[in-house]
Parts: sequence; C-alpha cells; structure tokens
Amino acid sequence: MSEKRLHVRHEGEMRFVARTPDGHEIAMDTGIGGTGPRPTELVLAGLAGCTGMDVASLMVKKRQDVRRYTIELTASQRTDYPQLFERIDLVHVVEGVVEVGQVRRCIELSAVKYCPVSAMLSAGPTEIHHRYRVVDVRSQPASISEGEVLVTGPFRPATLDDVDGAVGAA
Repeated sequence: MSEKRLHVRHEGEMRFVARTPDGHEIAMDTGIGGTGPRPTELVLAGLAGCTGMDVASLMVKKRQDVRRYTIELTASQRTDYPQLFERIDLVHVVEGVVEVGQVRRCIELSAVKYCPVSAMLSAGPTEIHHRYRVVDVRSQPASISEGEVLVTGPFRPATLDDVDGAVGAA
C-alpha cells in the first residue's frame, strides 16, 4: 500500500492551492472567485485523464494506429448537498486506422481494472456510462461506429467477469 501526502494552502477568499507529492500546484476555487476550477470539476478531469491515459497506453500496446483521441464527458450532479455526481457519461472518440473491438476492450480494461478514479466513483452512488465513437479514416467518407461499452456503479464497481458478459452496440 502506498501513502499519498498533499499540502493545501488557503490563499484568501475561497482560493486554495494544492501541492501534489510530485510538486505540482493546482489552484481551486468555488467558481465564484474565478481563480481556478471547482474541486468537483477536478474530479471529473481526473476521471477523464485517468481513463484516457489507460486507453491511450493500451491502444499503443495493441498496435492501433490512433491519429486523434479525445474524451467527451458530461455529468449530472445533485443540487442538494453534498452535491454528488449521479451519472457520468464518457465518450471516447478515436480517429485512425483502428479496430472497434480493440477500442472497446481498451475502454473495458480501463473501466474495470486500471483506472482507480473510475473504481472509486462507481463504488459509490455514481453510475458511469462508458461509450465510444470510432472514426475509421481508411474509407472516404470516414466510417463511424458508436456504442456503449459498459456501465459501472452505483455502489458496485464492475469486474472483468461483468465485461465478458457485457453487451454493446457496434
């Protein structure tokens, strides 16, 4: 087990700056002060970044020719406190010469095995929908495939057994 230590300092009003164990500084605000993102926005950015790093790394290992990769994220957040995220939708948009099955598998592995942010959120009250849009640039016009990979949570992270039985549109 590893231990992480952060240092967070108050800089006035509602501005706080966190210093990560690697020495990076991240400013946060309530959104009213406009000096940094809200902490909940950082959670969403962390989820997209975490799963994106997994998928990008796995796509290289699977020798997929990815020309462009983006993640579109939308989230529904309660208005009453503690303002939890009820649902998060992630759409992985992959352009290049790639196999849809390989893209799906990379997203599955990130969602259920590698991304700790996804695991933490889906173990709570958050439902996370993992989708893909693959743009195959081999044809003109490019062909587009879309589908849902799997849904994790609430209160239960998915397992690799769940993935093997998952059904998604291609």
